[in-house]
Amino acid sequence: MDFFGPEFLSALLAIIVIDLVLAGDNAIVIAMAARNLPPHLQKKAIIWGAVGAIAVRSFMTLIVVYLLGIPGLMFIGGALLVWIAYKLLKPAANEGAGQDHAANTFWGAMKTIVIADAVMGLDNVLAVAGAAGGSYLLVVIGLLISIPIVVWGSTLILKLVDRYPSIIYFGAAVLAFTAGKMMTSEPMVQAWLDSVSMSLEYVVQAVVILGVLVAGYAQSKVSPKKSAAV
Repeated sequence: MDFFGPEFLSALLAIIVIDLVLAGDNAIVIAMAARNLPPHLQKKAIIWGAVGAIAVRSFMTLIVVYLLGIPGLMFIGGALLVWIAYKLLKPAANEGAGQDHAANTFWGAMKTIVIADAVMGLDNVLAVAGAAGGSYLLVVIGLLISIPIVVWGSTLILKLVDRYPSIIYFGAAVLAFTAGKMMTSEPMVQAWLDSVSMSLEYVVQAVVILGVLVAGYAQSKVSPKKSAAV
């Protein structure tokens, strides 16, 4: 593939489009993880969170074939993302009521962002790797271009969350949907779902989304009572 030749440029354009489409999940995770930080740390968390997300995704592209070959990994990753979506709801639910300290520190937010992006990237990097046609340089260039998009998206979402706190439930629903897709995309699970009903996959995804939202809402009702009792 000639450097900056027609084939190179068309592949790069495809990767940029893929990155732009996938940037939504990253922006939501970064914004939700950074929202409980002090204002002077929020911008820092957004920038370094985006850089960390891109670095993780670049590394995972190198080993994606091996990773996706591990039986059950997609299901485990989806289950982990369900927990992350729920945990990202908890700080907002517990606002002013004894929040988890890790959720309010810069490094705590970084840990959440990196873990969540690593989990979500299991299937996403496959599309990027395929579009790159074996060129890691293409992948890196495309991902670097996507950094300002993720930073801008995270900043916008964070402002919306500050103004309309209920938006965090939409963000959690998006992450839960991603988790549900990962779990049902696991080959063993997919084969079982297909043998039962073609539509069962969507039922499972809906249950995952509702489960996360209901659990987060229930936590918001329980925590103030615990705080009042203390």
